Amino acid sequence: MSPVVARISSDESLPSAVDVVIVGGGIIGSAAAYLLAKRGFAVALLEKGYVGCEQSSRNWGWVRRQNRDSRELPLSLISMQLWDRFALEIGRDLGFRRCGLTFATHLESTLQQWESWRPIGEEFGVRSHILSSSQAAALIPESKRTWRGGLQVPDDGKAEPALAAPVLAEGARALGATIHQQCAARGLDLANGQVVGVHTEKGYVRADAVLCAAGAWASRFLRPHGISFPQAGVRQTALRTRPMENIGEAIYTSDFSITRRLDGSYTLAISGKATIDVTAQGIRYFREFAPQFARRLKNVRLGFGNSFFSGPESLPAMLTDNDRIFEQNRVLDPAPQKWLARQVMANVRAAYPQFVDAVIDSMWGGLVDCTPDAVPVISKVEQARGLVLAAGCSGHGFGLGPGIGLLASQLLVNDTPCVDPTPFRLSRLVDGSKLDIAAI
Repeated sequence: MSPVVARISSDESLPSAVDVVIVGGGIIGSAAAYLLAKRGFAVALLEKGYVGCEQSSRNWGWVRRQNRDSRELPLSLISMQLWDRFALEIGRDLGFRRCGLTFATHLESTLQQWESWRPIGEEFGVRSHILSSSQAAALIPESKRTWRGGLQVPDDGKAEPALAAPVLAEGARALGATIHQQCAARGLDLANGQVVGVHTEKGYVRADAVLCAAGAWASRFLRPHGISFPQAGVRQTALRTRPMENIGEAIYTSDFSITRRLDGSYTLAISGKATIDVTAQGIRYFREFAPQFARRLKNVRLGFGNSFFSGPESLPAMLTDNDRIFEQNRVLDPAPQKWLARQVMANVRAAYPQFVDAVIDSMWGGLVDCTPDAVPVISKVEQARGLVLAAGCSGHGFGLGPGIGLLASQLLVNDTPCVDPTPFRLSRLVDGSKLDIAAI
């Protein structure tokens, strides 16, 4: 089942023309809409389902700078600053709290990795403290493992996946943007290689610029226009308890992660445990992704199921240019992996007796859209002037979403970018460049 997301209303009529059309109402699209509207640009935000309905509401909710790839660190700092500002500016809570993050590991190699990363983080103002084995055990009970050590990051935190994108979208509307749910973008209108508008299921919108922030659907949206975007979906699972006793805010181990929500419930998951379904798009981009998947194969299962026949990576999506495919798939809602859910609960209950009687309120699947080097694409698209792509966040999109939205908005209106966009260019994935795969 899908997680419960704060619902917002849609504007009744589609504008005939705007400065910018944003395709995708997740955290990136909603943040970009808010930031552009704040600057006075006319914006229409299009979402085939409802705002925040796909991966933006299916993640842990962590907002972290710790352990990020160095290419993402400048953007993570900007994102954190934006998270700090949003509630005050908009006047509504997005659930962002600098509660700190706590990590524990039983592996010496992981502890050494955290230690070696600290000087990199310190260049960007990331404070972290290595914990001894006894300090880690005092904070996170040992059960199946004996902790070699841990890590505390006092300035990182969490936000509410069910609230963030809808609140940002409403903030954009208050500044003049229009929000259109159940309104799939069917394709771009191009004239001599320049974006001039977007065809939607509810009509046509003229626009000088378009942001494709379509998450797992981005590659399929771009393909009919001759734009190649190597993208692969990784299926993950999360659970949510009913409200219960507070035993910690945001905790990570190799056996489980727990995140306390505003209502006192917990989101539970396991990092790195995922399924890659065999799909037509996966076969198409197998060569590009083979090095990354080979490196991480021990943590990944191969699957075969509905995603081969339905959804953004399916055989019909690859073989046809059917522009109704997006409205035929309002919400991408992969089934949760029950074996993984059972493993999560067993691991959490072994460590925390408080979870033995915890009631599971819901569980859901998600599809994390990845790039071959596990670094997002935030880029102008050479084949279509006026088009910017922001997708392929590889599991980093929620926390980085505000910064990605800001950089994308600056690229759209040819403003000075807040960070160097070179590491995020689309061309690196398709021009034969040697890729540096993000280690974390």
